[in-house]
Amino acid sequence: MTADPVEFLSPDHFTAGAIGPPGERVFFLQAREGGAVLTLKCEKEQVRALAEFLARLLAGLGSSPAPAAADLELVEPLDPAWDVGALGAGYDEAEGRVIVEAREVTVAEETEEESGEGETEQEVAPDDEPSPPAADQAVARFRLTRAQAASFVARARAIVAAGRPLCPVCNGPIDPSGHVCARANGHAPGRA
Repeated sequence: MTADPVEFLSPDHFTAGAIGPPGERVFFLQAREGGAVLTLKCEKEQVRALAEFLARLLAGLGSSPAPAAADLELVEPLDPAWDVGALGAGYDEAEGRVIVEAREVTVAEETEEESGEGETEQEVAPDDEPSPPAADQAVARFRLTRAQAASFVARARAIVAAGRPLCPVCNGPIDPSGHVCARANGHAPGRA
């Protein structure tokens, strides 16, 4: 039997954040509604992909809301409930809310990630029905205003950009100690 999803019907806080130095950061999604706070551990790429999908979704709605003026820092203590395996997003026209759904990583997904297979993001269009969660898979849904979604996009983009710079040739991260570019036969780009 699948557990009931955690629902944030009108969160007053929805954000992404990262803790640690570039290259070693741990990423989080976090929501708060009233006194309830839910923190989820995720991957940098999940934060980036969700932000880009929400940006496209908002652009497709025809209006660009100004980001909500709010403190988008992570709320301490950071105690993640679970690791995110998949993210989906859509728009509820009747309520005028952006819906973000996070699902817990499953053992099968962890095995696929270790073997280099599988997806980390699931884009769900507003009229699509997402597949049902696996038995005992935790699910959280966040119903955001357009302004909250715009704020999330701005914050997530800033957090992702604050990481290690990317190699212009292979698009891999460049560590402070340097970078061996596979596409440049092991040479650093821009050097003879």
